[in-house]
Amino acid sequence: MLMSASSDFLALCREQIALLAQGLGATLSIVYLTQELVETPSGEAKLIPVMIYPETALLPQAEESTITLPKQLQVGNTNVLPNHQQKLLTPGSKAEIPDTSQPHLQEEYLLSGNEIVLPLVYEGVMMGLLVTARKDREWNEHEQSQIQHIAQTLAIACILDQRRAWLQHQLHEQQILQEKQQDLLDNLLHQFRNPLTALRTFGKLLLKRLRPGDTNRDVASSIVRESDRLQELLQQFEQVIDFTEPDLTAIHLPENEVCVEATVQKDAKPPLLLPGTGDKAVDCSLADILEPLLISAKAIAQERNLKLITELKQNSPLVRANIKALREVLNNIIDNALKYTPNGGKILIQAGEQKANFQGIVISDNGPGIPTEDLKHLGERHYRGVQAQTEIPGTGLGLAIAKQLIEQMQGEIEVFSPAINSKLTSPNRPGTTFIIWLPEVES
Repeated sequence: MLMSASSDFLALCREQIALLAQGLGATLSIVYLTQELVETPSGEAKLIPVMIYPETALLPQAEESTITLPKQLQVGNTNVLPNHQQKLLTPGSKAEIPDTSQPHLQEEYLLSGNEIVLPLVYEGVMMGLLVTARKDREWNEHEQSQIQHIAQTLAIACILDQRRAWLQHQLHEQQILQEKQQDLLDNLLHQFRNPLTALRTFGKLLLKRLRPGDTNRDVASSIVRESDRLQELLQQFEQVIDFTEPDLTAIHLPENEVCVEATVQKDAKPPLLLPGTGDKAVDCSLADILEPLLISAKAIAQERNLKLITELKQNSPLVRANIKALREVLNNIIDNALKYTPNGGKILIQAGEQKANFQGIVISDNGPGIPTEDLKHLGERHYRGVQAQTEIPGTGLGLAIAKQLIEQMQGEIEVFSPAINSKLTSPNRPGTTFIIWLPEVES
């Protein structure tokens, strides 16, 4: 399918039609473009008028007309073309394109003494028609040659216009693809960071617990050393990745192609490599989901001199959730609490809160809290607010991923700052509370 004609191409059509009217006395001129590229000879093609002189000229009732090549031309308006069978034999190759060095038009293109229809053809591909006529006299040979020059000018301009549109379309498609790839990589890197932090922490704790001379100390030291190296590589990787815009000069038009039909599925949602993708939701206990996560959280809290308090109700109603996705959500929010709570601070994790038909997990800390102006932006990708001004590393993706996953499970996340647990907070440490709500299983 041809791309939409640009304003520059339409301006050229207007100038060429003006030459026909002012220089040659044409009383009617129309430039048609085919809706699709037509390789000659071919079958039916739809024509769309893109430029008309005079503007008051009558057109077919339908803006699009159908032609059959090379047998008949069906423009559909007797006021535009003679009301009889009109043949249009389009050239089958470049060698058969009307040669403007010869003064005579091919007979098939001269429909009558004063009406001419010329195909806009480039390299054997028809892209439209130029129709021109005058009432008072026939065209002489010199005028016919000039009209052929105008038709060839329009054909070349059309193909250049299509190539420009094709390049822009490909650039836009690459930008969309690049944005999807960036989201994939951002999510993957963010998910990689949490287990790496836990691995380093476990390695350090293991090293502290092994007595000097224990042969396993070398293994524990290797775990710490290699996990440190992985973290360095991860930081370097994030620094060198530069998602620049595509270079237009790097897009090459295939030599033998005039126009490429490409479609971009704007509404298609890219796979984001999120945990639990493809897994079905199951009935589960929030306390059971939290249990393995708290082992890692307590180890990290111990290393960072934080007090982690847990209050889990054991016989609470089950919830319907994607287990892998829910663990990723909890990991991200617990990781934020551990990361932003200063040395000596407290974190409280509660399971078994209830409202309506939902069960909730509450994660509170007594850190610096979240400014009011940042609260409304939580969940936006790469948004960190005031935290971006600190030395605490982060990508602004954890809450965005958590929000997306919870919404897929028909749950919701509530955020309160200052924290709603007054036992943890103080004027200097207002803290933050996150509540993850999931639908209860109907009994």
